[in-house]
Amino acid sequence: MAKLKIDKDKLKQVSVAVKKAESKTSGEIATAFIRESDNYAFYELSFGLIMGFIYFSIAMVYSSQIEQIIKGMFWDYKVGYLTAFIGFSTFLIIALFYLVSNIPAIDRLIIPKRIRQKKVYERAIRYFAESGTYDTKDKTGILIFISLLEQRVELIADKGINAKIDQEEWNNIVENIVSGIKDGNWVNNLSGAIIRCGDLLEKHFPIQADDKNELKDEIVMLEN
Repeated sequence: MAKLKIDKDKLKQVSVAVKKAESKTSGEIATAFIRESDNYAFYELSFGLIMGFIYFSIAMVYSSQIEQIIKGMFWDYKVGYLTAFIGFSTFLIIALFYLVSNIPAIDRLIIPKRIRQKKVYERAIRYFAESGTYDTKDKTGILIFISLLEQRVELIADKGINAKIDQEEWNNIVENIVSGIKDGNWVNNLSGAIIRCGDLLEKHFPIQADDKNELKDEIVMLEN
């Protein structure tokens, strides 16, 4: 999946799409990006410990050969040198692989897919509540939530609109956004998805004379 290039012009284009979509409906559309939906420290540390254990096991098998190498390095060799070397090098291996596991591509390999999906959905639901998308006047808020590390998009619609739209329609919108991210054309596909959400909202919840903009039109860039 292509790396997202996010700049002010692209953010503005999405904001314009939100304003356009909301200009014909009483519904609200929120968009949010987040670098990662969880810190996954447990999985990263576990990966480092597993690799450290593998290294330690190999070092123990070849301990006599390692000892001979260390003996050649010191005139006053002592047995404790071997223990210190294996212990310290095992610690370094654990630390090294823990750092390596923080590389997004490695993170995606070591974290089970179902866990990544679960964490993104949970974070999206949390922001759905935090942002007030769940609490719009007619219960017609829609959240498009994009989590970069997991390379996953969640679309959450409040009960007012969700009850009127088939899930397949939401799935198609999400797939279109994902396709744009893969092709490096995320801004156009996301804007198109927002306009499509606006069309669906307009069909069931057209603009009212007393309509107020209840949510931000801009993409919200979440820290965690």
